[in-house]
Amino acid sequence: MALNLFQYLFSCILFFALLSDAHPTSPFEFLKNLQGSQKGDTQQGINQLKQYLSKFGYINSNNIHNPNVQKLESENNNNDDHVFDDTLESAIRTYQLNYHLKATGILDAKTVASMMLPRCGVSDIINGHSRMRAAPKRVHHHHHHHHTVSHYKFFSGSPKWPAYKTNLTYVFENNTPAEAATAISRAFDKWASATHFTFTRMENNTSASCNTTADITIGFHSRDHGDGFPFDGPFGVLGHASPPTRGSLHLDADEPWSIGPMAGHIDMETVALHEIGHLLGLEHSSVEGAIMYPSVSDGMTKDLHGDDVQGIKELYQTV
Repeated sequence: MALNLFQYLFSCILFFALLSDAHPTSPFEFLKNLQGSQKGDTQQGINQLKQYLSKFGYINSNNIHNPNVQKLESENNNNDDHVFDDTLESAIRTYQLNYHLKATGILDAKTVASMMLPRCGVSDIINGHSRMRAAPKRVHHHHHHHHTVSHYKFFSGSPKWPAYKTNLTYVFENNTPAEAATAISRAFDKWASATHFTFTRMENNTSASCNTTADITIGFHSRDHGDGFPFDGPFGVLGHASPPTRGSLHLDADEPWSIGPMAGHIDMETVALHEIGHLLGLEHSSVEGAIMYPSVSDGMTKDLHGDDVQGIKELYQTV
């Protein structure tokens, strides 16, 4: 069977990954020009910064200008959009607290570097409440007489799969390359080894884009793909997944994906591990080593962390 265009391009990326140092421009590149910005500054690009922070929950979207709405040009038109105001300072300070940075409210070099990392599209803050900075939980280990501090979080209301649903089925949409499906299946296997769940792949034998009888549907999409959360091209938002029990996992088809660590590429299995955590009910963690940490560098691979495992066990009361 002939490969479709996406499969062909994906195979080419894997084959030529080590032959090219080209690095596509990140959609977060604008942040470099804003480094050092602080309250009171007026500068082109601050509106983009507000849009970024709105996208990930740090600013109420009703408080910023929508650049897609056309307005007549005037001297005072949208001046506030380019002002580093109190709202932006507060949002940056909250971001810095979430990512263990010095909470100055100034867009310093470390904050810019953190914001520019490729990341998950699920918001860090939901309904005005940070899902990364709740009071840490102390986990006791009786046999060794010590404890650790965990920072895993759950979605609002702690949604989870029902107790009878221990085997979850998943299906890939028709545009999924075989290499990607194999890597994502390995990620499911890793979660299975750390939880009470088993995961069974279903074959997609329909002509439609997905098989609605599976618990989880996985697909690759570009830009606006109809769910209200458009992708933004290479090295921006890598993917997003729904909390239980909606079972939807989307990955950005425009990323330079790799199987394993490759400089200038994003490891497929690492991102899949993260998004499956959302499918099971975990939100973002502030532990940088955890798979549920929101961002990942190119060329990096990560595995399940104790924080991830403890979180899923507490959610399903299998500790």
